[in-house]
Amino acid sequence: MNIERMTRDRRATRHAALADVARLAVVDELALGDRSPSELQAIIGLPSNLMAHHLKVLEDVGMVARRRSEGDRRRTYLTLVDTALIDSAPSEEVAVGRVVFVCSANSARSQLAAALWTRTSDVPVASAGTHPARQIAAGAKAVADRRSLKLVAAAPQPFGAIVSSRDFVVAVCDSAYEELGPAVSLHWSIPDPVTQGSDIAFDQAYAELDRRVTTLAPRLIAS
Repeated sequence: MNIERMTRDRRATRHAALADVARLAVVDELALGDRSPSELQAIIGLPSNLMAHHLKVLEDVGMVARRRSEGDRRRTYLTLVDTALIDSAPSEEVAVGRVVFVCSANSARSQLAAALWTRTSDVPVASAGTHPARQIAAGAKAVADRRSLKLVAAAPQPFGAIVSSRDFVVAVCDSAYEELGPAVSLHWSIPDPVTQGSDIAFDQAYAELDRRVTTLAPRLIAS
């Protein structure tokens, strides 16, 4: 079988996976952020056995992947990893005062996300940590230098000191999401590159943040 035929077969199986209203609802819900299976079940209104079936179909064709929480290890989150077949037209725009990216330490992921946001959107941005570190991680500074990206802040900031009711809060780590709960507008389950420490880990975090920022930016406008 040639490569072209393999590509067509792959596309066909993914189109088939989306030929169901419930699975389209799952994909739409995961298009901007990550959810646990129980969160999806509550939002879409399906019994657990049907939700499990639809998620398995999407996982089997490689559109959705599971990640175990780096905070509460009993939880798993679902991430949309293949967006090639999803309608890329922006949904209805949402007016926000500011976007605030938050992670536990505010030393890497949230710093990179805020810097990427300034390169992509005119909506004001900030970043913070639920338990801020003393300084920005060396790996985050290094990957920013490699990508010619200017970091927004000079040092980590505490979330409680900067957040306001008009902020659109994006948690870029599981621990911050689980700690802040309803204060979070959107959750991105992105592995912590600091714990891995390698250039590859920081490059992977950068690439995933870049993809997600690019997807979210057209949906938000300054109020």
